Amino acid sequence: MLNDLDIASEDPAELKAVNKLLAEEVKALSLKVEQLQHQLHGANRHRFGSKSETLDQLHLNLAEDKEIAEAAEEQRDPAPSADKSPKRQHSRKPLPDNLERNDTVLVPGDSCQRCGGSFKQLGEDITEELEYVPGRFVVNRIRRPRLSCSCCEKVVQSPLPSRPIERGRPGPGLLAHVLVSKFCDHLPLYRQSQIFGREGIDLDRSTLSDWVGRSTALLEPLADAIGRMVRQGNAVFADDTPVKLQAPGNKKTKTARIWAYVRDERAWVGQSPPLAWYQFTVDRKGEHPQGHLSGYKGWIHADGYAGFKALFG
Repeated sequence: MLNDLDIASEDPAELKAVNKLLAEEVKALSLKVEQLQHQLHGANRHRFGSKSETLDQLHLNLAEDKEIAEAAEEQRDPAPSADKSPKRQHSRKPLPDNLERNDTVLVPGDSCQRCGGSFKQLGEDITEELEYVPGRFVVNRIRRPRLSCSCCEKVVQSPLPSRPIERGRPGPGLLAHVLVSKFCDHLPLYRQSQIFGREGIDLDRSTLSDWVGRSTALLEPLADAIGRMVRQGNAVFADDTPVKLQAPGNKKTKTARIWAYVRDERAWVGQSPPLAWYQFTVDRKGEHPQGHLSGYKGWIHADGYAGFKALFG
């Protein structure tokens, strides 16, 4: 249509008509562009919808991993330093009133150790610990009365018992449930947060990340002890398996490795219980199993992977 117009004319009436036609043409083209954009958006959503959800989940998992690593570092070295970022603050929501409460009362004694006088109660501190019993939540309340001697007025109070996370709210059963759900059942923390929310328990994903990070730091000595016991055996079974490792910024994953070293003496009625020691690496270089089993003097059962050959010398 526009090719048929004579826009070289200087007649005001003709120029006015041309302007009108141009405006109509631009409006028609704009509507066409909007229509095509809408169709393209629908086609992309239909074709890449699951991919978009996967990317969203990837971002959440990356955030979880970062928060877990930060919490693990804080658990290993709680002392603040100038190089560390400010400690993250977690909002602590009140626990629902309908949860079962189990009280434990810690009393420092029946009489004053200084003068033998009797105690009178001044008040008490109550520490609530959220615990998970398979199938339900309960709240363990640790009650610690503050007592004053009626003779010498000395004030005493029992200390808090040892707990997995100092000044933390979760009990060991709840921590075990979160860890098993994440690492054994592959249930991301944001989904666990949603599940807890349906039970009336308001636990943010960042709070769960902090718990997981601190728990991994607490479990490191146990993992190291298992590794030492595995390498004390007369025979070790070694193998590796590929795992997908998230690669931020590349929009894809890379192949990492989980190395398994097993001590199992049941076949010859050995005295040691079966043990499995796992190590993670970002690649499959032979230096990894050589470092893991450095100094080992027993038998090694492994496949023909070249990375194990240096151990057979």
